[in-house]
Amino acid sequence: MSAEVGQFALILALLLALVQSLAPLWGAARGDRVLMALGRQAALLQGAFVALAFGCLAYAYLTCDFSVALVAQHSHTSQPAPYRFAATWGSHEGSMLLWVLILAAYGAGVAFFGGTLRETLQARVLGIQGLIASAFLGFLIFTSNPFLRLDPAPIEGTELNPLLQDPGLVMHPPLLYLGYVGFSIAFCFAVAALIEGRVDAAWARWVRPWVLAAWIPLTCGITLGSAWAYYELGWGGWWFWDPVENASLMPWLLGTALLHSALVLERRGALASWTILLAILTFSLSLVGTFLVRSGILTSVHAFAVDPKRGVFILGIIAVTTGVALGLYGWRAQALKPGAVFTPVSREGGIILNNLFLSVLCAVVFWGTFQPVFIELANGDKISVGPPYYALNFAPFAAVLLILVVFGPMMNWKRDDARKTFLRLRIPAAVAAAVLVLAAVLGGVKGLATAGGLGLATWLILGSGAILARRWWAGRAYLGRSIRTTPRAIVGLTLAHLGLGLLCLGVTGVTAWETDKVLNMRPGETVAFAGRELTLTVVETTRGPNWEARTARFTVKGPTGRYDLRSERRFFPSAQSQTTEAGIRVSPLGNLYVSVGEESPQGIVVRLWNHPLIVWIWIGGFVMGLGGAVSLSDRRLRIGSLVKAQPPQPQPAPAE
Repeated sequence: MSAEVGQFALILALLLALVQSLAPLWGAARGDRVLMALGRQAALLQGAFVALAFGCLAYAYLTCDFSVALVAQHSHTSQPAPYRFAATWGSHEGSMLLWVLILAAYGAGVAFFGGTLRETLQARVLGIQGLIASAFLGFLIFTSNPFLRLDPAPIEGTELNPLLQDPGLVMHPPLLYLGYVGFSIAFCFAVAALIEGRVDAAWARWVRPWVLAAWIPLTCGITLGSAWAYYELGWGGWWFWDPVENASLMPWLLGTALLHSALVLERRGALASWTILLAILTFSLSLVGTFLVRSGILTSVHAFAVDPKRGVFILGIIAVTTGVALGLYGWRAQALKPGAVFTPVSREGGIILNNLFLSVLCAVVFWGTFQPVFIELANGDKISVGPPYYALNFAPFAAVLLILVVFGPMMNWKRDDARKTFLRLRIPAAVAAAVLVLAAVLGGVKGLATAGGLGLATWLILGSGAILARRWWAGRAYLGRSIRTTPRAIVGLTLAHLGLGLLCLGVTGVTAWETDKVLNMRPGETVAFAGRELTLTVVETTRGPNWEARTARFTVKGPTGRYDLRSERRFFPSAQSQTTEAGIRVSPLGNLYVSVGEESPQGIVVRLWNHPLIVWIWIGGFVMGLGGAVSLSDRRLRIGSLVKAQPPQPQPAPAE
C-alpha cells in the first residue's frame, strides 16, 4: 500500500508544482496578492507531499517490500538496516526522488522564511522554482517511477552495490544534492530579478544566505566523497579527476565566485550583472552533473543510470532552463545599474580578480571533462583525459589564485594603496618566503614545486589569521571587547581561508613525499617500509551480516610505538562482488595505508602506501565548511531585510 500512497503523493506534488509555477507569476504580474499567497501555500504543500512520497519509498526499503521493483533491485534482507535506508537514494529513481525532495524543501523554505522579501520577488522566485520542480517531477513520474510493482514479487532481492554500503556513502549523496539543488534558489532569484529588472544590495542580502546554505553541504559532500574514495576503493588516492568528481567541483568553483560577488553587490551595490550570470551558470553546472550520471555517456562508480533516453530528458531541461535564463540575461543585463565606482586596488578589485581565476579553473575542468565526449562525437575517436592534463593546466592557475586570495580581505573597500596592503601582510609574506627558501634549499631543484606548495600553505594559513589580527589590532585599546564583538561572518571567512591553507598543506605533502610498495607476503614475514616494520601475523576468514572476508592482520612497529592494522577483501554473495577495506593508521604527520589483494602460493598481495600530511586535506575541507556555517549563523546574513517590504499598491485602471 505504501507504493500506491507514494505514487499518489507524487502526482499531487506535480499538480501543486504546476499551480506554484503559474499562480504566483500571474499574481506578481497583476499585483494580485491572493494569487501570490496561493503560490506560497502550493510550495508548502508540494514539499509535504514529496516528503510523504520519499517516506513511503524509505518504508518499503526498511520493510523489504520486494513487490516494489526498485526495492527488489537494490535491497536484501541480510543488508543492515542503515544501508537498507540509504538504498532509498542508491539507485537512479531513488536518487532523483531525493533530488526532488530537496528541491521541494528549498522551495518550501523560501515560502516559509521569505516574509521579509518583496512580495512580488518572492512570488516570482517561487514561480520559477515551481517550473523547475514541475520538470523534475514529470521526469520522475513518467520516465523514472520509483513505485513500480512486481507481480509476482520475488522472495529475495538483489542488494545495494557493496561499494555504497558504507557510512560515508550514507551522507555523501544527500550532502551533494543539498549543494547542487540549493543553487537552484540562487538561479530562481536571478531570473526573478531579471524579470523585475531590479538587482540591488537588498536582493544580494536576500540571496547570499541561500548561496551559503548550498555551498556548505557541497563543500562537505565533496570532502566526504574524497575521504570515502580514499579508504573504500583500496587504491590509495584521494582525487582521480573522475568526470563525476569534476561535476561536483565545477559548481563549487563558480558557487565560491558567486558568494564573493554577492558580497560586493551587498556591500557596494556593484557587480550586479556578474552576480546574476554566476547564479545562472552555477545551477546550470549542477544540472550538468545530474546529466552526467544519468545519460550513459560515461562509466563511473558514481553513475546511477546508463539510459540515453533519460539523459536526453535531462539535457532538454538544461537546454530550456539555461537557454531561457541566458536569453533573459542578454535582454536585461545592459539595463542593470553598474553600481558604485572603485579602483583596481580595492577589495572589490581583489574579489573580481579572484573570481576570474575561479572561472578559468572551472573552464579548465569543464574542457577536461567533456573533451573526450566532444572528440568522440566529432570523429568517433576515444580518448581519456587524466591527471597529467590537470597538473599542466589546472595547477598553475590554482597556484596564482591561492596567492591572490589572501589579499582581498586585507584591502579596503572602494580604494586602497598597494604598498599599505603589502605592509599589512608583511609577517605572513616573510614567514611564507622563509619556508619556501628553506624547503627549496633542503629539497634542491627537484623540490621547487614542493617548496612552492609549502610556501603557499603557510601564506594561506597565516593570511587567514591576519584577517582577525587586523581587526583586533585596530581595537586594541579595548581588545577584549573587540574580540567579543567580532562578527561571525569575519570568523567564518577566517576559518574558510584557514581550511584552504590546510588543504593546500595536505595536497603538497602527499604529492611530494608519497611512497608505495607492492609485494607478496606470507604469515610471519616482515617488511621494512617508510621507517616502520610490518609483520603479517595471520590471514583468516571473517564474516559480517551480508559478507565474508579474507582478513589480513598486521603488527606494525614504528616511531610512534607498536600497533595493529587489519585489511580485508570482502565478498558479497548476493551481489557476487568484492570490495577492499584498507587498514589505515591515521596521524597528523601522515597515514600508513595497507591494502590486500588476491592470494596465491607465493602469499597474499599487499600494497603499502605512506601518505605524509594527507589527513589535512579532509580537515581543511571540513574547516572550510565550518567557516561557511559560522558565517551563516551571523544574524546579518540570515535576515533578508530589516523591514518587511510594503505590499504592492493597486494599479489604476487603464483609461478607456
